[in-house]
Amino acid sequence: MREGSLETPVRYPLEWQNPWFWDERALEKEMARIFDICHGCRRCFNLCDSFPRLFDLIDNGPTGELDGVDKADYAKVEEACTLCDMCFMTKCPYVPPHAWAVDFPHLMLRHRAVQARKKGIDFVESQLADTDRAGRLGTFIAPLMNWATDERNQPVRRSMERFAGIHHGARLPRQAGETFVQRARREGVTLNEAAPAFGKRKAVLYATCFVNFHSTGIGAAALAVLAKNGVETEVLHPACCGMPKLELGDLETVATAARKVSSELLPWVDKGYDIVALTPSCALMLKFEWPLILPKDPAIESLAQATFDLSEYVVDIAKKDGLAEGLTPIEGGISMHLACHARAQNMGPKGAEMLRLIPKTRVAVIERCSGHGGIWGARVENFEIAVKVGKPAAQAALKNNTSHVASECPLAAEHLMQVMELSAGEQKPKPFRADHPIEILARAYGLRESSS
Repeated sequence: MREGSLETPVRYPLEWQNPWFWDERALEKEMARIFDICHGCRRCFNLCDSFPRLFDLIDNGPTGELDGVDKADYAKVEEACTLCDMCFMTKCPYVPPHAWAVDFPHLMLRHRAVQARKKGIDFVESQLADTDRAGRLGTFIAPLMNWATDERNQPVRRSMERFAGIHHGARLPRQAGETFVQRARREGVTLNEAAPAFGKRKAVLYATCFVNFHSTGIGAAALAVLAKNGVETEVLHPACCGMPKLELGDLETVATAARKVSSELLPWVDKGYDIVALTPSCALMLKFEWPLILPKDPAIESLAQATFDLSEYVVDIAKKDGLAEGLTPIEGGISMHLACHARAQNMGPKGAEMLRLIPKTRVAVIERCSGHGGIWGARVENFEIAVKVGKPAAQAALKNNTSHVASECPLAAEHLMQVMELSAGEQKPKPFRADHPIEILARAYGLRESSS
């Protein structure tokens, strides 16, 4: 048996349509097998809270080995997993094609799916994960929604904590008063015909739930930068990619979303358009998770091959065509947090690479998890853990002492900013907000307001 592996990691399809996938005894046996491997290695001790929980259960048990852990406690390990994929991508030497075939995140996902089928999904959690419905409703009552969800509005937030399980201190996304699809239609863009890429590229921006209903500024910046570079664009949001449902183990709903979204995006691919996802979690779903959930679907595979992460796309333009002139330095430097789901795409630090295209601008990279994990990090039982996991990244950003902080994941960016504020105490950090790197690139082009 080889000790570790230097080969390129591969992931096997999730065989959720096979009866053995749902066999609890088989699952328990597989969890024991992998947990014992993790116990003997422990390289992941400083990633998320799953591994310290596992190792504490073993170390505090009567035998000091896995056989001393009550199998009912295996669930405690799974509950701390955010499906960030960092153990698989950056730490574990035993991932496939190694014979031990350790895929810890997908093991946790399988446990979550089995429990969801057995016990059902909590009603409140299922409603929170229906991001399209919540987003559509929120656009009609955006001022009221933003007032109610502000963490400074403690009376309302304490009530939310009691009834919805959302921690009263967790910073929640702001609701936009119009969708990004509506904003794009209203504002429009003019293509720069002098750009090197003019006439060579066409792109559909997959709006994603978060950009469509919350951070429309990210989408507007993306449209402006691509128009500056001569790229013809369309904006679509057929439906959510299913990531919030994946986090709950609802694989059937994810598969349904994959079929729906792919059926509406693929005709554009046939017309020569690239698909550009505006957030890394959604790009990860289209490029990697969907093909593992529906591995024999040619439409899913075709869409995956045509999909780019936003930063990846801009860097690709720069390398193959060249960027339009006009970038000016960003004063004060940028702390660029590499979002876990961007790293999980195994494409390199494209967000940082994109920002380094800006002349005479310091870009300091942070390769630590923000700790948020989507809805997971806002829940009562997880918020303090999310803050703890995010502290090293926040402290790195504070130490960098830059005027700007950015992350390709909007939720990670906001959470990182909040943890920075908590860590800084009375001395507030220099950045007054967190940005997507495309927003900073748009400012460097003079296409958006300055954040100074």
